[in-house]
Amino acid sequence: MRLSQLDLNLFPVFDAIYTKRNLTRAAEVLCVTQPAVSNALARMRKSFNDPLFVSTPQGMVPTPIAKRIHQQVSEALQLLDSSVQLADSFAPAQANLRFRFSMNDMSESILLPRLNDVLEKEAPGISIESYFTPRRDLPQALSNGDLDLAFDAPLLNEPQLLHDSLLSTPYVCFVRKNHPVVSSVQDNTLSLEAYLALEHIHVSGRRRGMGVVDSELNRMSKARKIKLRVQHYLVAPVIAQRSDLILSGPELLLRDYEGHMFEIPFPLPEESWHLYWHKSADQDKANQWMREKIAEITSTLAQ
Repeated sequence: MRLSQLDLNLFPVFDAIYTKRNLTRAAEVLCVTQPAVSNALARMRKSFNDPLFVSTPQGMVPTPIAKRIHQQVSEALQLLDSSVQLADSFAPAQANLRFRFSMNDMSESILLPRLNDVLEKEAPGISIESYFTPRRDLPQALSNGDLDLAFDAPLLNEPQLLHDSLLSTPYVCFVRKNHPVVSSVQDNTLSLEAYLALEHIHVSGRRRGMGVVDSELNRMSKARKIKLRVQHYLVAPVIAQRSDLILSGPELLLRDYEGHMFEIPFPLPEESWHLYWHKSADQDKANQWMREKIAEITSTLAQ
């Protein structure tokens, strides 16, 4: 007889009869009727080709075969029960897990230091791996478990992915301290003429093409002078601090750098972050806990 040929639901019935030595009491433990237990016992007897239990005035006495298999059956049921309990609960302080995130350099620099502080206090056994995954590859990576969570703009339209809005931050202008343009700023707003007269840093992971700033200027039949194009936001404010170049970027990032920030002199959509995960991980307690911690962190950042 192969295990695949046996109804595994019979084993809890076997264990209950063995423990209680009575079909009625076994039924009470299992929350089923006594005829259901009798029927299950009949099926087990047929599968094992053995009575398994013999009815006596002292109760249902196990046969030698029943005695021989009971210990392993009981241990297996306890292991399965532990697995079920483990899946239904999550203890951060005792967890030993690794989460894999897809993040760009900006979300890493803003979120990871704060998240690491939380992990050190509440879940020291949890580790993080962060690397950038192209947007087109995110659905597959989240589906097959290569990624647990992804941070991206609200542009993914994939039915197998769930997402939450984390935060939005406006774009601002950033220049170094004592920049010549500072004296001409009024009401914290740089004029469009002064903005376009300066040389700019443009941040883009692509080799060519316009970003959100240039797209909006293009609609206005305007263009800025891009002096430097870089891949990552983290290097851009450092360069701005050492030059007369101006940087247009998310306020949430630039407020951590010493310099001057001004409102951009034309309307721009805010930079938005969404947190993505696969539907299969939606009820996972560990994933839920991590999503909650990230939401708590980003809610304080938005204040």
